[in-house]
Amino acid sequence: SVLALNGKIRKVGNKVFASNGKKADFASALGSCEEAGGTLATPMNEEENKAVLSIVKQYNQYAYLGIKEGETPGQFKCINSMPLNYTKWHKYEPNGKGTEKCVEMYTDGSWNDKKCNLYRLTICEF
Repeated sequence: SVLALNGKIRKVGNKVFASNGKKADFASALGSCEEAGGTLATPMNEEENKAVLSIVKQYNQYAYLGIKEGETPGQFKCINSMPLNYTKWHKYEPNGKGTEKCVEMYTDGSWNDKKCNLYRLTICEF
């Protein structure tokens, strides 16, 4: 439940970002967000990216975002099927060309495409 999220919560507009501080692979992280009634954090603008970043910095852990590579290598989309109009790729990213289908946030707020089976901080949005 949201109460188990220990106050690691950021509100932006009508969106709430929250972390339970646990590290998990992409599928498990997404699963625990959905179980709590949300989805993985998907920043749609600079303000939301900063809110997610503040949680990333708090734990000093990279986090998976709710963004995945589609059928076309190099083309990423939101897992909630909203268009991906905002991106914050790190320099020279994304570079996985189909081998790195998930997206992580670095501790400077920039994004990197990454394999989906690593352990990253779970940050959900509600």
